[in-house]
Amino acid sequence: MISSKPTKLFMLALQGAQSFRSYTSNAIRKKICIVGSGPAGFYTAQYLLKNKSIEIDIFERLPVPFGLIRYGVAPDHPEIKVVTNSFTKVAQNERCNFYGNVTVGKDVKLSELQDNYHAVVLAYGASQDRTLQIPGEESKNVLSARSFVGWYNGHPDHVNEQILLDTDTAVVIGHGNVALDVARILLQRLDNLKTTDITEYAYEALKKSQVQKVVLIGRRGPLQVSFTIKELRELIKLSGCVTKMNVTDFKGIPEIISSLPRPKKRITQLMYDTASKNETGSSKTCEIKFLRRPNCILSDDQGRVTSLICKINKMEGTFENPQILQTEEEDVIKCGLVLRSVGYKSVLIEPDIPFDKTKHIILNDGGRVEGKENLFCSGWVKTGPTGVIVSTMSGSYETAEKILADIDKLASKPLAGNEIILELLKQRGVKVTTFNHWMEMDKLEQERGKALGKPRVKICDIDEMLEIV
Repeated sequence: MISSKPTKLFMLALQGAQSFRSYTSNAIRKKICIVGSGPAGFYTAQYLLKNKSIEIDIFERLPVPFGLIRYGVAPDHPEIKVVTNSFTKVAQNERCNFYGNVTVGKDVKLSELQDNYHAVVLAYGASQDRTLQIPGEESKNVLSARSFVGWYNGHPDHVNEQILLDTDTAVVIGHGNVALDVARILLQRLDNLKTTDITEYAYEALKKSQVQKVVLIGRRGPLQVSFTIKELRELIKLSGCVTKMNVTDFKGIPEIISSLPRPKKRITQLMYDTASKNETGSSKTCEIKFLRRPNCILSDDQGRVTSLICKINKMEGTFENPQILQTEEEDVIKCGLVLRSVGYKSVLIEPDIPFDKTKHIILNDGGRVEGKENLFCSGWVKTGPTGVIVSTMSGSYETAEKILADIDKLASKPLAGNEIILELLKQRGVKVTTFNHWMEMDKLEQERGKALGKPRVKICDIDEMLEIV
């Protein structure tokens, strides 16, 4: 009589077959491509590499890595740049490659990446400025804060910016951390910049700067500022400079400070205390103005900005749900330099990517690009240019989790990955840099910096970068 129960030998054979199928499935190297080597790209890679079957290639438009950490962080904030140490460990992982000087959409098509990788992650950030769209915005010496930051940080796209500092007053439009960074650099003591990695040409220009006053303007009130208390406190404590605010802008605010959430309570209290002091006597001034909406920019016969005219707003409604109303009252601010810091926006690198043209982000669900099976996004191109590096990290981890949830389904067959892509780039005459090339550049920059008592002297010219390859 034959037993209806499976024999022990049969069960062992079945388990063996299942294990073999599992092994062969896992044996497929899951190849993922990340476009962009800023914080979002590296944090996404860091999380994905926890899966031992994943291999990652990071492609970057510039020959060097790290994006906004290298080119967006103020030179007097070296502590923020320490994060590149962990990014370096990611790049040196045997399952991770960095390929620089590659522009996706130009040197290689997105479709070519999708055909050769199980998943592609777009993490190329927000590279375009939002504009004011007011008369006179094209005047000479009116430019974006991003251009100014790129200029003093040695971004290859901005090293040749024509920025005139021969004026006693500069206006920065915006109440975010970038606006405060720009104001601080303009008003900072040279001794505090000399030993940073600020570019030599920017340092020499700041030595000759005549800027004594920076006016920071925003269209909303004190409770709606976007900058953080750390940045504000640093500006207030700036040596040789006094920060001013009009205490009348805080009408009704002292009465509700105690009821605000703790972070908002602390920064609001600091602003109110600063406004109440009305300090004088310093050689330089930073004035923070609220409820100002830029209306037009005036210029002289040579097209150089001479003043910014703002409409004065008023607020109605509750502090939780304020209504910003424009009045006909004006504030004329005489100035010779205007820097707008009103936000950034992402751009389409290829036309068939689902894109929200109002929010300027890729259409996505938690990082999964809508209607694209193996396409994901991370960072500002996913969320818009908001938050700090910690929020970028958590958002990148969210995208990575979505990829890990899908990757077994996506990796049903082996793909060539960088073998085909690098061959295509070679055929197209693209000179590709690697992380080893970056390490050589990094060493050279640090050696040059050591001779001047600086952490590094940045190589700003792409041709010079590529000569090292």
